[in-house]
Order: sequence, then structure tokens, then C-alpha cells
Amino acid sequence: MPEDPPRPRLDRKALATALNAVETMGDAPLSEARAAIIDDAWAHPRGRAIGVTGPPGVGKSTLCGRLVQRWRSQGLTVAVLCVDPSSRRGGALLGDRLRMRLDGSDPDVFVRSMAARGRLGGLAPRAFEAVTVMRAAADVVLVETVGVGQSEVEVADLVEVTAVVIQPGSGDALQFLKAGLMEVFDRLVVNKSDLGALASNAARELRAALRLQGRREVPVHLVSAEDGAGIDVLADALADGTPDPGRRGDALRRLMVDRFRAWHGERIVVALGGYAALVEALAGAPDRDTMTPGAAWEALESRLRG
Repeated sequence: MPEDPPRPRLDRKALATALNAVETMGDAPLSEARAAIIDDAWAHPRGRAIGVTGPPGVGKSTLCGRLVQRWRSQGLTVAVLCVDPSSRRGGALLGDRLRMRLDGSDPDVFVRSMAARGRLGGLAPRAFEAVTVMRAAADVVLVETVGVGQSEVEVADLVEVTAVVIQPGSGDALQFLKAGLMEVFDRLVVNKSDLGALASNAARELRAALRLQGRREVPVHLVSAEDGAGIDVLADALADGTPDPGRRGDALRRLMVDRFRAWHGERIVVALGGYAALVEALAGAPDRDTMTPGAAWEALESRLRG
């Protein structure tokens, strides 16, 4: 049997340059220069994007560090986007990045911190651009969000799979099955299995609640970010699978209409028929299956121009 060809290495310098470019090209949601970079990256996805969310203090950063270690042991290149709380001066506090305990000398791991700047969705303003560029450069893209509760749902539109991390005994376990995160998570992760019965009971309660809500297919993983228990199974499950073009296209259309609404205002969106009508118009375009972010933005602007 012929050996598989070696995986491409991660070009950290080129990735950093591209990220700097899309983050600093003015305030317009999708300028021509930014669109050129984003469209090229969008058309050439290499990696699988994975979102990890959950409340502050649940151990997301330590867990993400463990996941990265597992993927690197398999020879996968990894790009990490840490969306940190904003400092008083507007920058990221970098706390999550420090807690991941990653090997800074590993040339095939790239970590980028971005400030949330008060956004309740848990993502930074340029997270979409960052994830798109990272997906073109690495085998796995890991997005760790700030963690602010049920409003933190935006990450699902950027990734193939979303995992919500829950801490046993916090009172949050069943809250995550209510409206909001209920609509976006693909896997539930109960961290701190080293707590014993407390963690096992939380996982059992979640599985029972999922059965009652008709979501038996959602896996519940019991892990310990501290001692590594269950991490390999979780990492393999998150990284396994093929992208869903339909889901990706739906997410792009929603994201672009969100950007359009933020840029032009709600009154303009209403005048053009409303949010749902604009999403539907993009979905009905002849090039909907191959539509790039730049093309979607231009279609919306053309509708505005009449």
C-alpha cells in the first residue's frame, strides 16, 4: 500500500499576515480588498472548524489545550481563535490563551486572541473573517468563545460542530437545554469528571433531558480537562466528519444579512422586506451553492441600490 502524502505544514507567517490584513482594512463590513482575501479563503477550505462555548470558569481553556495536544499527536495542524473579554483599553485580556498551556515552539499550532469588545454573542467583530482564513490554512480550527450564557449562539454559524461545556454542580446543566443554546449545540461536554458522582449525575441528567426533548442523537461526553480522562474520544469525535455545504451556505447568508443590518441599520432592512426576506433572496440566487461572502455582500448592496 502506498503511504499517504505528508500533510502540508502550517504557514504561520502567511496566516498572521492574512489575519492582520482582514482585521485592519477599515470599518466597512466587506470592502473590496477584504473580500478578495476572504473569498479566496472561503473557496479553498482545508480544515474543520469546531466551536467550544460555555460559561466562564467551566474550564474551556484547559479543555481546549488538551484537545489541541490530541490533534497534534495525530499530525494535524491546528489554528486556535480565542475570543477574550475586552480590557478597559479595548484589547483582549489573553487569559484563555495563557490557560491553554500550549507549546509555543510548535510550528504547526497557531493561536490568535481577539477582543470581544462587549459583544454579547460571545464573538469578536472580525471572528468570521478570522475563522474563514484559518480554515484555509489549518487542518483543525478551534474557536473558543468568551462564555456569557444563552446569548452566546453566534459561534454555530462559523463552525461545523459546536460543543457546550458544562460544570457539574453549578446549577447550569439543565439551563443549557432551554431556548437559545438548545438551537445550536451538537455535543454536550460535562467537564471535571474527576469530581466523581457529581459529574456522573450531571451527565445522566443531561441525557435524560435530551431524551425528553427528542434529541437522543446529541452525545454527552464526560471528561476531565485536568487529568485528560475522556479527552481523546471527544477530540476524535469533534474532528471527525465532513463539512455540510448546505449548513455552510445557510450560515453564510445569515451572517451577511446580519452584517448588512449592522452596517445600514434596521430601518433599511425593514424597507427592503425584512431580515427573513433578505436571507431568502440570497438563498434563491442562481449562484447560491457557490456564493462567496463578497458575492453575498454585493447582492445585498445591489438590492439596496435598487
